[in-house]
Amino acid sequence: MNRVQRRQFLIAAGALLATPLAAEAQQATKVARIGYLATNPETSPRVREAFLQGLRDLGYVEGRNLMIEYRDAEGKVERLPALAAELVALKVDIIVASGTLAALAAKQATKTVPIVFSPAGDPVGSGLVTSLARPGGNVTGLSAFAPELVGKRLELLKQAVPGVSRVAVLWQPGAFGERTEKDTLKRAEVAARDLRVQLQFVEARGPADFARAFSDMSMARSGALTVLASNMFVSERRRLVDLAAEKRLPAVYSARELVDAGGLMSYGANLADLNRRAATYVDRILKGTKPADLPVEQPTKFELIINLKTAKALGLAIPQSVLERADEVIQ
Repeated sequence: MNRVQRRQFLIAAGALLATPLAAEAQQATKVARIGYLATNPETSPRVREAFLQGLRDLGYVEGRNLMIEYRDAEGKVERLPALAAELVALKVDIIVASGTLAALAAKQATKTVPIVFSPAGDPVGSGLVTSLARPGGNVTGLSAFAPELVGKRLELLKQAVPGVSRVAVLWQPGAFGERTEKDTLKRAEVAARDLRVQLQFVEARGPADFARAFSDMSMARSGALTVLASNMFVSERRRLVDLAAEKRLPAVYSARELVDAGGLMSYGANLADLNRRAATYVDRILKGTKPADLPVEQPTKFELIINLKTAKALGLAIPQSVLERADEVIQ
């Protein structure tokens, strides 16, 4: 081999050795594109930040190896399908849907782009997944719904208002699947019997029903209120809280957003924890795991939030034993 041939050989060998390194470097700097779909921006900043922190903990940094396309319906659910279609058209790698309605819109928009809901209320009853263990299709995520919590909320309400004998239960027909609704209402009845309180079930299919619903509570002389989970109730939280204050009804809710808006207390899944865990789902899917192979996770952390300012306005002294169990007390 002469000098020229040897030089050509070394150049060729060097190129072959460099190819895997170049490919590895290119893979390391690949930018993941995530579409983030939310129904109401007012309820999402806290949980969105928890999701972003979860991504940062896994090594994802916006502007370096991560790009997020945000789409908010601003409370107008009819906009969700178009916004979901926008994200699909942008060819994002994955769609993160905040809430059941956003997830349903995303599912209708695509059968191929992976979708992670974080969280959804009733994934099976709403038709998002076939089952929790085997989601099927391109959708999976985390559920915030636990029907058994309705009994725990009644128990906490009874402890906070020891003398109450009649409790109104405000619920939205159709908010969840029929089987889930029946299960939740049944659990409420069982808990009420154990606590020796009577229940008054009051329906509200939309905001136009609120005035009538609270009037019915007053006529029946209910002494307290528990509000079942519903996206509509969260969206209309300020009006609900104002009506409860007007009727002087101590109330327990399923979501802390209503307590932040002035409600008395809430007990439910820790949404920040769920959204941090959602980042793990995104990471695994980006690395090749199929959504169908990721079981839907149910909540494992719960939080009790109490608004002492509201308690004082109601002339209610929350027992110290209840306050000590609270994860957060709003002064």
